[in-house]
Amino acid sequence: MAEKCDCLASMYGYDLGCRFVNFRPLGFGANGLVLSALDSRSCRKVAVKKLTLGDARSMKHAFREIKIIRRLDHENIVKVYEGANLRGDFFKFNMVYIVQEYMETDLARLLEQGKLAEEHAKLFMYQLLRGLKYIHSANVLHRDLKPANIFISTEDLVLKIGDFGLARICIMRQ
Repeated sequence: MAEKCDCLASMYGYDLGCRFVNFRPLGFGANGLVLSALDSRSCRKVAVKKLTLGDARSMKHAFREIKIIRRLDHENIVKVYEGANLRGDFFKFNMVYIVQEYMETDLARLLEQGKLAEEHAKLFMYQLLRGLKYIHSANVLHRDLKPANIFISTEDLVLKIGDFGLARICIMRQ
């Protein structure tokens, strides 16, 4: 079974060595496929996002995303465990992996199943606004907030904002 999942990772160009196993497709982002995996070091399920560094512009965007997500630490923001090339020097390779907290689903998938109960809608809205308030207090603009970038743990009904690929740091002028 693990061999099949390793083939899945290889098929999509993921080269993560033996540390991550049990790959499953999680979703598509602007940069390609995001896979879930089991981190054999920490024994926790994670989401692994691959950023391809094809040119100076894509490298700039990758650095910006990593810089922003490392800046944010809040219970309504997806936690990032690592944000670098896991197999060597950042500048030697043409891709970077972001290993982040695994979330079961996103708001878009949840809404496809039907209307939310009023108490769930209120709870999610409260958590969304808490996360946005935190992001904005850190002078960050998300710029791609949509249901597919709002992740939810259905087990404990926790909402987290993710995918900071288009985010920008906003410098306040006085």
